[in-house]
Amino acid sequence: MSTDSAPTTELSADEALQRLVEGNGRFMRGEGRSPFLGRRALTDLVEGQQPFATVIGCSDSRVPPEIIFDADFGDLFIVRVAGNIMSPEIMGTLQYAGTYLHTPLFVVLGHEHCGAVHAALETRFHGKEKRERVQSLLQMILPGLAGVEPDLVPEEAMRRAVEANVRWSMHQILETPEAQVRVAEGNYRLVGAVYELASGRVRFLES
Repeated sequence: MSTDSAPTTELSADEALQRLVEGNGRFMRGEGRSPFLGRRALTDLVEGQQPFATVIGCSDSRVPPEIIFDADFGDLFIVRVAGNIMSPEIMGTLQYAGTYLHTPLFVVLGHEHCGAVHAALETRFHGKEKRERVQSLLQMILPGLAGVEPDLVPEEAMRRAVEANVRWSMHQILETPEAQVRVAEGNYRLVGAVYELASGRVRFLES
């Protein structure tokens, strides 16, 4: 791994996760401090960034990580793409976060009623296909849904599929050589989570 000397967060992975949990608690209680108010002087960030967590989330407009975790400017390094899929571009961005920003915590954040996951289920169970590029995206989700049974009621199928998709993205990250090195070094943590739209709660998944 890189020994780049750029400033990095002093938080451990566990401390970073606790900060996300506390921020989500404030958000749920209606006590969130909007990140757009500029609590931290922006001039402090001109020379560089020291995010304490990298969040890989969905592009869904209802799930902005900065707000649901009540985070400030410079706190989170965020990658958003429909269905929180792992593409070469996403993997390259995560490698940048790990190699040069040294964020100790990586979070794969799915959410309830994910349109991309729903479309992937329609393809898997009913053979429905979308436009070419959308279908290419769905093909990256489908391998993770192999364990979702076709006889489940739709609501349960979606719940399981969303979690399965999060775990599939996590699996792909953990298969990379750089992730395996950082895990072995003990300075890296990867967690999965699902955002609940109605309650605002981020539910972290068991390992």
